[in-house]
Amino acid sequence: MGILRRLFGDTTSTNVLELLTAQHEQMDDLFERIEKGEGNRPAILIELADMLAAHATVEEKVFYPAVMSAETKSMLHESVEEHLGIKRELADLITMRLEDDQFKAKLKVLKEYVSHHAHKEEEQKMFPLLKKLLSGDQLAAIGNEVLVMYEELISTSPSRNVPNETTAAAPLPPA
Repeated sequence: MGILRRLFGDTTSTNVLELLTAQHEQMDDLFERIEKGEGNRPAILIELADMLAAHATVEEKVFYPAVMSAETKSMLHESVEEHLGIKRELADLITMRLEDDQFKAKLKVLKEYVSHHAHKEEEQKMFPLLKKLLSGDQLAAIGNEVLVMYEELISTSPSRNVPNETTAAAPLPPA
């Protein structure tokens, strides 16, 4: 249970929607800590960058393909385009020093992109639709796959790969 709490907050569910929402909240907290200058800001930035990279990867490789349908197709294609924008900002940010003049501005833009994608597009639009389309067992099965891949990724410093993922949006399977 410790790994679940560390990776996804206090949730004990494997429902993928609850897991991803818990991650969104954890990322919000990391953004806030960096903005307020709390703790070891460089370490928090690396934690945030790794979390964003792993989160985007599990969504693109497990979650989005698993929920692809005629009803979700346009939302998912928009989502991978939003991920591309997030990765481009993140790639710039992780090469900057926290003292750089543009750091705060770049962090603010990244936070706005992530917040819009996570809260407006996924939590308010996509997740309610998926609750109607999929059973609890289906959401839990996807959540289990997401957990396994996320755990593997987060231990490999996935943000190092982000600069190589800024050319094009991740491919998605057909609906």
